[in-house]
Amino acid sequence: MIAGPFFVLVVLGILGTGLVAGVFCGFSTFVMRGLAALPPAQGVAAMNAINVAAVRPAFMAVFTGSAVLSTLIAVGTFVVWPDEGKVELLLGSALYLFGSFGLTLVAHVPRNDRLARLTTGAPDAVVYWPVYVREWTFWNHVRTVASAVAALVHVLALT
Repeated sequence: MIAGPFFVLVVLGILGTGLVAGVFCGFSTFVMRGLAALPPAQGVAAMNAINVAAVRPAFMAVFTGSAVLSTLIAVGTFVVWPDEGKVELLLGSALYLFGSFGLTLVAHVPRNDRLARLTTGAPDAVVYWPVYVREWTFWNHVRTVASAVAALVHVLALT
């Protein structure tokens, strides 16, 4: 049974990955649909504003903090090597680190950067907007599931 400080670390990891999954779920289920319904110039402007707001301390503490916690859980698992839950702890950490945090770096940040370089309302922005929405949302579905399953698998490690 996982106990002591390592238990607290896993519970904090569950909380963080679950919160991130909730944010991503909101984007997948209604935010991106709402933005896609706007005229392209308005959608681009709104998404660029959201992307700027997202890198503020409140969200980044949870998002990057969950990556740090997942790393600590994985390392802690190798150090503590609990009798039960080690596979779940390692799997949950990997899901968040690669399926959420890593995916953000390779799939979302480049798209966000490209969108930010476009002139709102310019023909290239109008053409790119529906492509951006489709691709960004697809990869957001993936990181939503990865974050949620990471939290679930970590919970299973504690049972």
